Amino acid sequence: MRLNVLTMAGLALTIISAPAFAHHPFDAEYDWKKPVTITGTVTRFDWTNPHSSLAVDAKDANGKVTKWTFELGSPGELTGLGWTRNQFKIGDQVSLEGWQAKNGTPSASLKSVKLASGKELYGGSSFFQTQHESTAPDSAKPRATRGQAVPAPAR
Repeated sequence: MRLNVLTMAGLALTIISAPAFAHHPFDAEYDWKKPVTITGTVTRFDWTNPHSSLAVDAKDANGKVTKWTFELGSPGELTGLGWTRNQFKIGDQVSLEGWQAKNGTPSASLKSVKLASGKELYGGSSFFQTQHESTAPDSAKPRATRGQAVPAPAR
């Protein structure tokens, strides 16, 4: 009986701690030397821990559709940056900037997203929590702080 209680306690601890092990540093998955800018149609928006995600269908010059997935910060972090859980609807047109996955798949860590209204939001990327931030080009650094929308570029 005691063994069953210990086994159940160990299993419960494993399940509870799983999200902590799911978190990864930016450098483990993304390459800051591979910036991407994608314009497309929202197909999915997941407001989940430890990272939210935004999926878009993007057409290239030949009309071929590529399904991109962008990793965002946590819902708590995004809320602090002005996001809401109902930020996107299927079919919304967006333009996204980020850093592509090291494995070359159409996935990226989101730097910012520009909405059809022109409003731009910072994506809560873990890029800014890593030590290479000081060596990144200025174009890769955030243009806003918590609670502020990213200002539109000067024209």
